[in-house]
Amino acid sequence: MAGKRSIFEEVGTKETAMPSPAGGLIDQRPKGARGAIRLWLIVLFLMVAAMIVVGGLTRLTESGLSITEWKPVTGVVPPLSEADWAFEFDKYKATPQFALVNSSMTVEEFKSIFWWEWAHRLLGRAVGLVWGLGFVWFLARRQIPPGWSGRLLGVGLLGGAQGAVGWLMVKSGLVGQMVSVASYMLAFHLGIAFVILGLLAWYAMLLGRSEASLMTARRGREAKLFSLSTGLMHFAFLQILLGALVAGLDAGLAFPNWPLMGEGFFPPDAFYVPDGAGGSLPVWHAFFENAGLVQFMHRVSGYLLVIFGVVVWLRGRKSAHRQTRFAFHMVMLTLLAQATLGVMTILTGVHLHVAITHQIGAVILWVLILRARHLAQYPVAGSIREGTA
Repeated sequence: MAGKRSIFEEVGTKETAMPSPAGGLIDQRPKGARGAIRLWLIVLFLMVAAMIVVGGLTRLTESGLSITEWKPVTGVVPPLSEADWAFEFDKYKATPQFALVNSSMTVEEFKSIFWWEWAHRLLGRAVGLVWGLGFVWFLARRQIPPGWSGRLLGVGLLGGAQGAVGWLMVKSGLVGQMVSVASYMLAFHLGIAFVILGLLAWYAMLLGRSEASLMTARRGREAKLFSLSTGLMHFAFLQILLGALVAGLDAGLAFPNWPLMGEGFFPPDAFYVPDGAGGSLPVWHAFFENAGLVQFMHRVSGYLLVIFGVVVWLRGRKSAHRQTRFAFHMVMLTLLAQATLGVMTILTGVHLHVAITHQIGAVILWVLILRARHLAQYPVAGSIREGTA
């Protein structure tokens, strides 16, 4: 039986003293795995963003069907001789795109579209390699924080699915009378790319602060603002998908005037899609295949997105946190710039530089919305003394 202790005895002078509290498991990792994993995700983010841009250029230059086979390993090596180029060109000559659109194309002209598609595929392979090497490295060294293995693996699995969808998209443009990839497949392909980009950005934001910091920040969560920014994120994603449909159909060229479409607000023959036999396909096809209707949906969705963006910004500018307010200011400015670029893309007849800037703007806006949403969920507390409240 333990002896009696004096009520004046110093607390903690014997072996029975309470141990000092330890940090969370995620913060006890040696060699700063949290920071290293974040850097790895940022590298992947930049590579995926570059791939989206190169993919946009591939579509704008109509280069996506120049490589008619999928060779994950040997396809890394481009044609190295004139005989190799002639062989690749002969395969392209068998496509509907060559027969119906590019029948007068020379080998030299073919090379220019080939390089865009080759670069796009090479970037995809590089992304997969960097993800695979990084994941195995951190897993083997047991440096992945608890609860993160599934998240990081999920990004890789999505990347693998993206490669498969990319090849199915190319195949959709190599059959029948197709002279480009199917627009809905292009939208699906781009949608997955933005999901991957969003996950990488969100995970990098989470890893940028300690687990303890995030838990503390969440107590100040601005629920209404987080909900509104989540809605804005989904709305922006819808607009990105509609933009992909526009690109897939070259719908931007259908009505190169604004604010009207032709002579009216609504395009003529909006629900007509020829069936090849003198008739029309069912009406639902028009929402994916009628260039006028798809461009109209993209325009109207853009108007509504700006209106909703203003509503979210008005709420965000009242946040109690300076960084959160600034994040929503940046979203609003970028949203207005992106809407202006969309109009300019139409008025310039989808000029290459304007169109690709518009696509880059979509990437920037997407990330800024995610950043604002993150700060609504995990606000950074400011200091009145430092003027950062």
